[in-house]
Amino acid sequence: MKSLLVYLKDYKKETVLGPLFKLLEASFELIVPLVVASMIDVGIANNDRSYVVKMCLVMAALGVTGLVSSVTAQFFAAKAAVGFATKLRHALFEHIQSLSFSNMDQQGTSSLITRMTSDINQLQSGVNMVLRLFLRSPFIVFGAMIMAFTVDVKAALIFVVVIPLLAIVVFGILLISIPLFGKVQGHLDQVLGTTRENLTGIRVIRAFGKEKDEIEKFDRQTDVLKRMQVMSAKISSLMNPVTYIIINGGLIWLIYTGAVRVESGILTQGQVVALVNYMSQILVELVKLANLIITVTKAAACGSRVADVFQIPAGMSRQAGGDTGREKGVNQDIIREGAETSGQIGEVCFDHVSMRYHEGGEEALTDISFHAGKGETIGIIGGTGSGKTSLVHLIPRFYDVEQGAVKVDGRDVRDYELSELRDKIGIVMQKAVLFKGTIRDNLCWGNDKASDEELWQALELAQAKEFVIQKSGKLDAPIEQEGRNLSGGQKQRLAIARALVKKPEILILDDSASALDYATDAKLRKALKEMEGDTTVFIVSQRASSLMHADKIIVLDDGLVVGIGTHEQLLGRCEIYQEIYYSQYEKKACNV
Repeated sequence: MKSLLVYLKDYKKETVLGPLFKLLEASFELIVPLVVASMIDVGIANNDRSYVVKMCLVMAALGVTGLVSSVTAQFFAAKAAVGFATKLRHALFEHIQSLSFSNMDQQGTSSLITRMTSDINQLQSGVNMVLRLFLRSPFIVFGAMIMAFTVDVKAALIFVVVIPLLAIVVFGILLISIPLFGKVQGHLDQVLGTTRENLTGIRVIRAFGKEKDEIEKFDRQTDVLKRMQVMSAKISSLMNPVTYIIINGGLIWLIYTGAVRVESGILTQGQVVALVNYMSQILVELVKLANLIITVTKAAACGSRVADVFQIPAGMSRQAGGDTGREKGVNQDIIREGAETSGQIGEVCFDHVSMRYHEGGEEALTDISFHAGKGETIGIIGGTGSGKTSLVHLIPRFYDVEQGAVKVDGRDVRDYELSELRDKIGIVMQKAVLFKGTIRDNLCWGNDKASDEELWQALELAQAKEFVIQKSGKLDAPIEQEGRNLSGGQKQRLAIARALVKKPEILILDDSASALDYATDAKLRKALKEMEGDTTVFIVSQRASSLMHADKIIVLDDGLVVGIGTHEQLLGRCEIYQEIYYSQYEKKACNV
């Protein structure tokens, strides 16, 4: 939590002036009971109307001055709190953008969204309340006690008993509430995760008629959240009635003591009224302090959650680990091509690579070795869950290897700055992601200085030119969020065009033509083969037809390489490849 206060450094003036003006207001408030006592003991007792009027004007002046001070304090507190939340939210968003895929997998999208929205809003409220009341309320409480001692020492001893009792109640409830509010925010993450999952997959839910099941699941999670919130609210709600009981008990004791001492001639009626006013001020301020503590408790729990995100190391460090020189045996059924590269542009070498997604989990890839030369087309095929996407994600270093090394242009990817490495690579993910804007905006993600001619060339290569020309506005045609106004095939072709605009040394197509018909897929592969330059292309696909003409095909099965070679070679000796191929084509159709 303390680490987050650095985002208040640009608001030092506001964080000082806000509490100072609140203390000024509190000082005027502490003077009012003395003015009332003087009005009673001098003005009313002596029937001096002019003195009463004068004291009334003094009270009015104190009230107006206090109001101006309060408004000024509120302005500075609000400015500091909103500015703090804005800077914190920007910093958190920037940090999240720098997290690796592995970090994102572990944290979860719904949890990160909750921390950026709900948690930071709670922090903003906490900062605002602290700047306004953190000094004011204790100042009034102890100031009222001190002022009571100036009136009468014996009567003021009641304050010495009441205030510690109130402190015990307030801080006792605080110690119980803090962990509960942390659990509440955790359950809120789960509810948000379920909501996000349902809204994203609403079509699938309706297609399988699972609306009732999802509603019941959501109800169960919200019931748990409700019970946690009710429990924490019940504990917090004890603060006000208990403090009222203690304060009112103190008031009864004070009035009784005051009456006895007035009867004895030790105190005046005005002094008793002043003492009662000071006790009432303590009551009001402790109610405010109770609300402040509840807000600060929530803010502290939320602040810890936000700080936890900042504790996650940003991105990946260079040489993050792994044994690049590990010797492994060669499986005699697999063709190994893991020789050292000469460092030509566009070369990729996997040297006995193994990786896993989470510590303690099973390996997603085991002992992968192959070499992709400059300008080669590498096909990657295998069953669902065989590790195809995991393999290509190691090239731009979305994940780190556990053992071995991935080399690009002869250098270990861990020796590159991430920006330098990823500038060499263009990748199209399994799910085509487009952003709200225009077609031009989305294509220029690959190269923001690309000319219209280069954009059209990329669209032509990606087989997207035809449908873009037909759109009103052409390159400036609007794209809705996630490309909702486009078909699946159109989104995939625009995503491919975006990668081609970049003119990368290495192009990775991760099952990015799954929504294309066979004819368009064939045209796309032909265009990629004939495009200018010596781009090394990795094509991940479930279709054997998409990979038949690749220079080299890598066959994966459960994270292992079970075959490397051309289509003809694999069809002759690799059982897994034969199984995949003949499941898509009749056996008699191939004379091998």
